[in-house]
Amino acid sequence: VQLQASGGGLVQAGGSLRLSCAVSGRTFNTNAMGWFRQAPGKEREFVATIAWSGGSTSYSDSVKGRFTISRDNAKNTVYLQMNSLKPQDTAVYYCAAGPLVHGAYVEDYDYWGQGTQVTVSS
Repeated sequence: VQLQASGGGLVQAGGSLRLSCAVSGRTFNTNAMGWFRQAPGKEREFVATIAWSGGSTSYSDSVKGRFTISRDNAKNTVYLQMNSLKPQDTAVYYCAAGPLVHGAYVEDYDYWGQGTQVTVSS
């Protein structure tokens, strides 16, 4: 399983970005996709997750109402639409794949992309 994240960049506070994660080699143990982020000096934290089948989603409280996770099964791609961005959203964003629907922990995911930098200026 390979994951390729893209779409990061520099944006002003209040702006929007859309991240993409292209997945190749999906298997039976990649039922769910997640987005995590890691700011300098901090641990990697959960952002959002979605199930390939049915599209069930969940979000961290810090992004709920501002970020939307979605997937395109035909393209094997997951997206993270980020609106109303804040400076505290600045981090490297990682996509991940794993077997557990609604997994919110790093340990719930077996496969990781390379990360894409998101920087929000004030």
